[in-house]
Amino acid sequence: MEFKAMKFKSLYRYLLVAAVLLTAAAGCKKDPSNPGKEYAPNMYLPVGYEPYKQEKANPINPQGLTMRLPVAGTVARRNYHTSFGSSDSAVVDLMVYNIPADSIEIAERVLKNPVPLNEKTLAEGKVLYDRYCQHCHGATGAGDGKVGAMYKGVPNYASDAYKNLNEGHIFHVITHGKARMWPHGSQINPEERWKIVHYVQKLQKGA
Repeated sequence: MEFKAMKFKSLYRYLLVAAVLLTAAAGCKKDPSNPGKEYAPNMYLPVGYEPYKQEKANPINPQGLTMRLPVAGTVARRNYHTSFGSSDSAVVDLMVYNIPADSIEIAERVLKNPVPLNEKTLAEGKVLYDRYCQHCHGATGAGDGKVGAMYKGVPNYASDAYKNLNEGHIFHVITHGKARMWPHGSQINPEERWKIVHYVQKLQKGA
């Protein structure tokens, strides 16, 4: 009986080894690009067609691509094509700002505020100023905001050194920053920056 049990165990080992070898051999014949079964594929494969991810051929577009090529000659550019004023005084401004950060003197010479100065734009400028500037520059532009108190050196708009800074200078500094002031061009679009300029110029007069 003991001899038969040992013989059975030995046969069992041989069969187990043979099964493992057969499984491995069968696995080697599979397509190496086939990942096999996927668990919950809907968790990582998109249901719709995503432009930047080509998981499957798109039956609608040419060549089965999801993202089409742009028109020949296309230039990637943010276009703020905005009209200001009315009738003969209407102004159309593309509002693409290309003056480099280190060319503030050019901004001072050439930039003019295209946004009309009136009660509406001044009120909008105040809202934007309160949102983006007051924490450093203070409610009246005196440089006494709560963050400005920690930074130190935030100027007073009505002081002799700052009360005559023109619109181009202010717009450029809002866009690119200066000294301790960080650039805000990515947070505030050009039209909003010009409205803030109107309000800052009001604070320069101590109003």
